[in-house]
Amino acid sequence: MQQSTQNFDKIILHYFSGTGNAKFVTEWIEQVAREKGLTTLIINIGNNEKVNIETITKNSIIGYCYPTHGFNAPPIVLKYLWHYCKSKYSNKFFVVNTRAGMKMNKIFTPGINGLALLLPTLMLWIKGYKLIGYRSIDLPSNWISLHPGLKEKVVNSIFVRCKKITNKFALKILGGRKSTPGAWWLPIDLAFLPISAGYYFYARFILSKTFIATSNCNNCGLCIEKCPVKAIELVSGKPYWNHSCESCMKCMNNCPTRAIETPHGFTSIIWWFSFAILPILITKMITNLTNYKGFKFEIVYNGLFIFLSILVIFGSYDFLHRLMKIKAINNIIKYTSLTSYGFWRRYKAPNNRQ
Repeated sequence: MQQSTQNFDKIILHYFSGTGNAKFVTEWIEQVAREKGLTTLIINIGNNEKVNIETITKNSIIGYCYPTHGFNAPPIVLKYLWHYCKSKYSNKFFVVNTRAGMKMNKIFTPGINGLALLLPTLMLWIKGYKLIGYRSIDLPSNWISLHPGLKEKVVNSIFVRCKKITNKFALKILGGRKSTPGAWWLPIDLAFLPISAGYYFYARFILSKTFIATSNCNNCGLCIEKCPVKAIELVSGKPYWNHSCESCMKCMNNCPTRAIETPHGFTSIIWWFSFAILPILITKMITNLTNYKGFKFEIVYNGLFIFLSILVIFGSYDFLHRLMKIKAINNIIKYTSLTSYGFWRRYKAPNNRQ
């Protein structure tokens, strides 16, 4: 076994993963660390595992691997970091996010970070850790609500490329050299700050209401058991997604009967009403009832819009969940969902071991 020539004697890897991308990155880095003779400790944030401060030695290096959700780190990761212990020894740390990589012909295209790297880095830096690695790994996009899963051949080619990139990154930082290619994206990342904030404080609660279980569901309970944030519960005999859903796509991509769908037709109608018709109705209501203008008008308008749009979206979702017991309604939702058709592939990382 090749011994480490640096001061690091231990690596503590934290990860959160839905469909397996971030888990693969974690395992690739762990493999490099083992080959260099480091003791390795892996913390799965999705399993509510926590690091014991006593396990962090003076020569430990700390790592975080996680996907990008809504141009930000997943809320479960940010929450974990918020409660993460302060550094006793000013340990070196690195952050790696996976983002929506694609491939057009022979050209690999990157995803976008937003605050996915920056915010966790700032949180760890404030706690006394020192940055040594900061980069993105463009593993395949897995947001099946938005697009079909990439073809297996494309997925494999992206993985081969990204494993080489990850190994090179790991060798560099474990050798004590700083590697921060993610910093080149900083101007673009900051431009997405409003979207990142909007997702964290608003949109993620709406997106959690874009999953439904159709008549294909056999109540195997796999989605409930495997959900990394415990956001799925059984309501009226069918899976129901609550507001803590991270939209990690693990349930949809791993359902053995393909029963979990995004009701595109229903969602389009509800969102059209919430974001096109509702603003007009609110404007008319405020205008008719008050003489508010300018700043006061904006405060009233925004407050009413946020409250009513959430009420409509959450209320309609609960209503739909109950209506799904009716076979005709169930079929309408199913066949107006693009995810129900065979051409809309699910996504699985190669040899997914989750």
